[in-house]
Amino acid sequence: LYSNLTACQALGNMCVMNMNSLSSSSNDACGLFQYIFVSTARVGIIHSIPYWRPNLPWLYYGDQPGLASQVLEKNHFPTTFTFKGTDKDVKLKFIAASFDAAGNFLKWQSLEGGLLQLCPDTQTKLDAAYVFGTTYQQNCKISVSKILLDFANPVFYDLFLEYNGGNGQQHLWAVPVLNLNLQYNEKFVNQGSNMNNWLLTRRFFLVDALSGKENDLGKPPRVIRIASKITISIRLVSHTQRGTIYPPLITVAYTDVLVQNPETQSVMVSFAVSYEMNQREAQIQTDIALGVLGGLAVLWSLLKTAGWKRRTGSSLIDLQTVFKFLLFYAGDLANVFFIITVGTGIYWLVFFKAQQFVSVLLPLPSQEEDFVTYIACAFSLKALQFLHLLVSQLAIDIFFIDWERPKGKVLKAVEGEGVTKSTAAPVSIWRTYFIANEWNEIQTVRKINPLFQVLAVLFFLEVVGFSNLALMDASSSLTRSSESYVAPWSRILRFGVSAALWVAIAILQVIFFAVIYERFVEDKISQFVDLCCVSNISVFLLSHNCFGHYIHGRSVHGHADTNMEEMNMNLKREAENLCSQRGLLPNTDGQTFQISISRKMRLNYDWIHETLTRKRGPARLLDSSANTFEQSTRAYNAMNKFLSSFIDHVHKEMDYIVKDKLLLERILGMEFMEPIEKSIFYNDEGHSFTDVLYYGNETTLLIFDILFFSVVDLASQSFVLAAILTYLQQEIFRFIRTTLGQKNLASKTLVDQRFLI
Repeated sequence: LYSNLTACQALGNMCVMNMNSLSSSSNDACGLFQYIFVSTARVGIIHSIPYWRPNLPWLYYGDQPGLASQVLEKNHFPTTFTFKGTDKDVKLKFIAASFDAAGNFLKWQSLEGGLLQLCPDTQTKLDAAYVFGTTYQQNCKISVSKILLDFANPVFYDLFLEYNGGNGQQHLWAVPVLNLNLQYNEKFVNQGSNMNNWLLTRRFFLVDALSGKENDLGKPPRVIRIASKITISIRLVSHTQRGTIYPPLITVAYTDVLVQNPETQSVMVSFAVSYEMNQREAQIQTDIALGVLGGLAVLWSLLKTAGWKRRTGSSLIDLQTVFKFLLFYAGDLANVFFIITVGTGIYWLVFFKAQQFVSVLLPLPSQEEDFVTYIACAFSLKALQFLHLLVSQLAIDIFFIDWERPKGKVLKAVEGEGVTKSTAAPVSIWRTYFIANEWNEIQTVRKINPLFQVLAVLFFLEVVGFSNLALMDASSSLTRSSESYVAPWSRILRFGVSAALWVAIAILQVIFFAVIYERFVEDKISQFVDLCCVSNISVFLLSHNCFGHYIHGRSVHGHADTNMEEMNMNLKREAENLCSQRGLLPNTDGQTFQISISRKMRLNYDWIHETLTRKRGPARLLDSSANTFEQSTRAYNAMNKFLSSFIDHVHKEMDYIVKDKLLLERILGMEFMEPIEKSIFYNDEGHSFTDVLYYGNETTLLIFDILFFSVVDLASQSFVLAAILTYLQQEIFRFIRTTLGQKNLASKTLVDQRFLI
């Protein structure tokens, strides 16, 4: 009884065409198969497999809850895989036993050559699906007429994975099937994410053009059923160091197509091979790092806020203080996200691509969502910090102190009186204009060349081929054959490769400019300080209410408005040490200082500054009959006289002292001593006045550029578009910074904007 092998196979095929669906009251092919399966319990089993009876096909793994997880996770696949090694270790050798609809065994077939891949392609690209570690995706549209032509009769497959046993013999491991169309008690149990509810099967088909025929088998089918989505999933065993995997799983989703006009109808089909591992531990480590670094960022932001409060001369915690803290924290938290994402990207890049014995596999696209979210958060927060930086730099107070004094007197006719009077010879304003233009020029100077940076990154990604490292395969080659299969991109690897190149090229640029270019060719920052001294002009700059920078540009020769011969003579005397040194203090060379001014000094500065800008009350002290230019000139002279006398210690009630900063003050970026009675000038050999320029904020600018580039690339999957848009945003913000900075410079220094070029 029940010993006709072919008939039992045919019954099993009819059950498979019915999607292996089961119900308690089912009298269809699957119900009959289950009845026979139970009735032959005493006949025995095959190969020690309890679900396989003699003469019956193996269709199910049982229907008890939790069986699926036991099948897929209890036992490891008996062999290991590598990324680099002999052919047997780097390929998945799938083999299928094929049957026709009548139950006849046809043959054993290897999956290589595209047996399960409905989309046509070259042999090389089709076989790439079974190279271990290569994430494979294939999608296409196939016409219904071609499907009817190629699959007139259904073929059924039992899939196995071949491996070599310890004795050198070849063995087969049965590969379970997850049929998403299977119904158990009228529920699609396989479509949920809970593995314990799954009902695994064994046999499947690609196209069923038989069961959809009505009455006459010679006529075309009314409906065809197509395996529109096939996915082979490979899971790596956790903490393995030798490439041990769990049994593979093939997931099949079927689509029913109502045949109306086969020549014009088409259906979308896909075939994929995915690799995954348990990413829970990596996610926990990332969360821990985010929590620890995020907590440190809070402390660092609090220190920044405390330093900012001291520099503003206020101790009151108000809404502005809270707002400032949030802005500081946004920037620091952006750095935290950036460090974590770059570290994660480089980690996967190095450990995945460089491994021989497989111990890690890339996260699936669905598992990359948290990573992409981190990048989006980093970019949003860094953009906020960047805008805050721009606004802060565009609101600084700056004034150029002209130390030049008149040389003698000149006779000047007095209008209406017919007499002449001797007045002080005018001092040329061109030196001030020159320094103002030089300052305007260095406002957007950076420690790297932005255009070269973008072009170099693009060159290495697209021309050299570093972008190939971001493909989801085991190859670490920078070049790929046009005939070989191109795996899909990994967003984590894509970010890791591009960010690593950005950082590496930027570091090389900084080293080149600092060690070679600025030393032997041109150092615009140091040149500006030298030009101030040659021009006999100092720069008084306030970035905060009571804090700023001072560049001492007073000429050691007493004057700078000279002819070429005297200028060269003065420079020669300096070179030969025949004159005093340039420093603010006698016998010192220190020309740049951080300044912490007293509240009284700030009030006096504001009083004159209001006059200079002609906004409020002090403007009434000026001659009402004078025109705007004359008022501005008088205000400029008043500010110049006040600041020069302040530097010369004329105002004893607003005096200052010069000292060195403590090491801890330098590290924390804040001052411990409050300038209550006297202002404090801190020696600054590091030219920290660049903090109000692009030059002193290279890290912020670079991270913003990297994140902008990465966000565009992740959205468009195009390094070229990302490079173009990154350069455009650099130029747009540089233009905004230059234009508005120039207006602020003209407003604060009284230099006519027409002379700023």
